[in-house]
Amino acid sequence: MTVVNKVTRHSLPGPEDISRTVLPNGIVLLVRSNQISPSVSFSGYLQAGSFYDPREKLGLSTFTAAGLMRGTALRSFQQIYDDLETVGASLGFSSSTHTVGFGGRSLAEDLPMMLKLLAECLQQPVFPPEQVEKLRAQALTSFAIRAQDTADMASLTFDEILFAGHPYALPEDGYKETVLAIQAADLPAFHQQHYGPHGMVLSIAGAVTPEEAIDQVGESLGAWTNPQQPLAPELSPVESLTQPVRRHIFIPGKSQIDLVLGGLGPKRKDPDFQAASIGNHILGQFGMMGRIGDIVREKSGLAYSASTSLNAWISAGSWEFSAGVSPENVGKVIDLILAEVDRFTTEPVSQEELQDTKSAYIGNLPLGLESNAGVSRSILNIERFQLGLDYLLNYAASIEKITAESILETAQRHLNPAIFVTITAGPQPIEVG
Repeated sequence: MTVVNKVTRHSLPGPEDISRTVLPNGIVLLVRSNQISPSVSFSGYLQAGSFYDPREKLGLSTFTAAGLMRGTALRSFQQIYDDLETVGASLGFSSSTHTVGFGGRSLAEDLPMMLKLLAECLQQPVFPPEQVEKLRAQALTSFAIRAQDTADMASLTFDEILFAGHPYALPEDGYKETVLAIQAADLPAFHQQHYGPHGMVLSIAGAVTPEEAIDQVGESLGAWTNPQQPLAPELSPVESLTQPVRRHIFIPGKSQIDLVLGGLGPKRKDPDFQAASIGNHILGQFGMMGRIGDIVREKSGLAYSASTSLNAWISAGSWEFSAGVSPENVGKVIDLILAEVDRFTTEPVSQEELQDTKSAYIGNLPLGLESNAGVSRSILNIERFQLGLDYLLNYAASIEKITAESILETAQRHLNPAIFVTITAGPQPIEVG
C-alpha cells in the first residue's frame, strides 16, 4: 500500500526558488520569495554557542545572547522595544550548545529597519550594568524554579549522565554558581571574541526578492568582520555507556515523580534518523501518545502522562521515554516501558501504524510551511544540517521508502535497555511488595 501524496512539488521550497548566496564576509544568505504575503520572517544563527563557555562560567553564551537587546551604541533598551512596537515587528535571540539563534518578523517595507536593528544588536551591544544584573536575577529565579520542577530535574540529570564528558551534558543556561561567577565585563569580552560573520546563516522568507534581500543584508551586515572569531570546533563523538545507570533526585514536598529513561539516538544526519523518527511517532506520539501512552496511561492507568521523544543534533542524539507517576507506581511503569521497548525491538510495527504515521508526516509538511516563519525556519535547518536544497521536494518520497523492517532494524541499533539511563525525580519511590 502506498501513501497518497497530496503535496504538490511545485508548492514546496526547492533549488528553483531558494536563493543561496555567500556574502564576501562569509555570511550565508538564504531567500525564498513569497509576494502573496505582505510580511517577511527571518531566522538565523551564528557560531557563539555554549560550547565556548568556560566551565566555571557556564551560561555565559546564554547570558550574552540575552543581553544583546538590552541596549546598543545607538539605541537604549526602551528605544529598541519602542521601535519594534511602532511597526508591529518582533525580534529575539537565544543560545544553544552550538549556536546563538535569532528570529524576527515585520512587514516587508520594514525589513531594512529590522536588518539594521539586527546588525546593531549583533555588532554594537553595550550590556548596561543595570540590565546585566536584571538578567542575572532572572536567571537565578529560573534556577530556583528548575530545582523544584521534577520533570526539569529528571531531564537535566538524564543529560548529565547520558552525555557525560560532552558539551551536550551541560545546560546551556548554566547553574546558579556559574552564573554568579560571571562578571559584567565577561559579556562584552565574550561578544568581542565570538560574535562575527564566519559561520553565520540568515534565512529570509516573504515579500522580498533575492536581489533586494542581498542588497539590504549587504548594507546592514556586509561590512562586519571579526579577525578574533575562532573557527567552530569539531565536537568529539559521544561515547555510549557500557552499563545501566539508575538515579533518584529527591525533591521534598512533591507528590508526583517524573521519570526519564533511555539512551543515545541517531544524529540528525544519520541514515537512521527518518526511520527512527517514524518509529518514535508510533512508539510514543501517535494517536493517544502512541504505544507507550496507551499501555501505561490508558490501559493500565499507572501514569498521569507518558510519551517518548527523539532528539537529534549535530554530534549525537537521544531516544527518551518519559512519564509522570505516583511514587508507588514507578517500578510498574518502568517494567511496562521496558516490555514495550522489547516488543518494539523484536517485532515489526503493523502496516496500519506505519501507513497512518506516513500519511501524518506527509500531510503535516505543507502545514509547517504555510507561514513565512515556517519556511524560514525550514530552509535554515536544511542549511544547518546540510540536507540539500531539494530536501523538502524529496521529503514525501523519503518517507514512502521507510518500511516496518527498516524501523525494526533502526530500533535494534539504537534501543538497548541493558544500558539505559533511568532517572526519577520527586518524593522517594514507594516499594510495593
